[in-house]
Amino acid sequence: MSNASERIDYPSRLRQAVLALQKARAELDAVERARTEPIAIVGIGWRFPGGADDPEAFWRLLHDGVDAISEVPRTRWDVNAFYTPDPAAPGKMTTRWGGFLAEVDQFDAAFFGIAPREAVHLDPQHRLLLEVTWEALEHAGQAPDKLAESRTGVFIGISINDYLLLQAAADPAQIEAYRLTGNALNAAAGRLSHILGLRGPSMAVDTACSSSLVTVHLACQSLRGGECNLALAGGVNLILSPEWTITASKARMMAADGRCKTFDAAADGYVRGEGCGIVVLKRLADAVANGDNILALIVGSAVNHDGHSSGFTVPNKQAQEAVIREALANARVQPAQVSYVETHGTGTPLGDPIEVRALGAVFSMVRS
Repeated sequence: MSNASERIDYPSRLRQAVLALQKARAELDAVERARTEPIAIVGIGWRFPGGADDPEAFWRLLHDGVDAISEVPRTRWDVNAFYTPDPAAPGKMTTRWGGFLAEVDQFDAAFFGIAPREAVHLDPQHRLLLEVTWEALEHAGQAPDKLAESRTGVFIGISINDYLLLQAAADPAQIEAYRLTGNALNAAAGRLSHILGLRGPSMAVDTACSSSLVTVHLACQSLRGGECNLALAGGVNLILSPEWTITASKARMMAADGRCKTFDAAADGYVRGEGCGIVVLKRLADAVANGDNILALIVGSAVNHDGHSSGFTVPNKQAQEAVIREALANARVQPAQVSYVETHGTGTPLGDPIEVRALGAVFSMVRS
């Protein structure tokens, strides 16, 4: 017969096993909560055409149905020298219109500690990002000068660098080192992190029309993954040179009247526009704990690519359906619970039907 010291204490072992299982379950629950935690928008800043330089002005513009489209300002280029209704005409554009911001040449370089010589070579898009990001942080109640060395991430959508094209047309003898740091797309995000002293991830994102939305997705993932505790996400676009509008005209993408007639039989293209928008993001638990003003919640998002389609610029309906379904699943939201969808809406007879059919397949009883 075994000695008492050799006997197995089964009740004690069972309690230990139960406690271990409970701990493991709690850890798994914590991981799942972190993976799916809603992200709070606690601040916003933007500049949009029509004088919509703050949330209140933008709401008034939407509420009153203001048309913010205008002819190309002479401060950009002489539209009469470039316009023609003939898309085959070399070096010409088929539109006179766009959504433009005012005074994009104005910048308080000294406020951001940038020397005048450097500021001359700094892309106005980068300048605009500095101003709007500062405004967004103030809107969020975050003192920009108190964020140094914080785990704050920067995610910026940017695709075009017209300012570099303008500088490239100048005398090569005028090239300075500041042209590199002032025009590289990666520097649009890097300069924000540098000036504010931020230690979180910092990146420029170019996925064409979806760039700003993808930055928000990446920022949410970074927050949930613990890479940063605060995130700045958004994008910028300025139209400073005629080349890209000429290119889009050759591709038959420009609406002749400067109006994007989305999901309309008269759709004949889109109109280019300018703007800058930044959102300040936090994990919901942190925003609540800090007493932040929570403007909205992001509960789920998803990204993918069309893959194969009938052409490089042609959308893929099945891929669009898939990414919408994935976003809904990540958000744990049923299609019937969605009451509003903001679409891409290119205003083209090719892209619009594909988009609306993909939406219809997800949000109705239609099956592909």
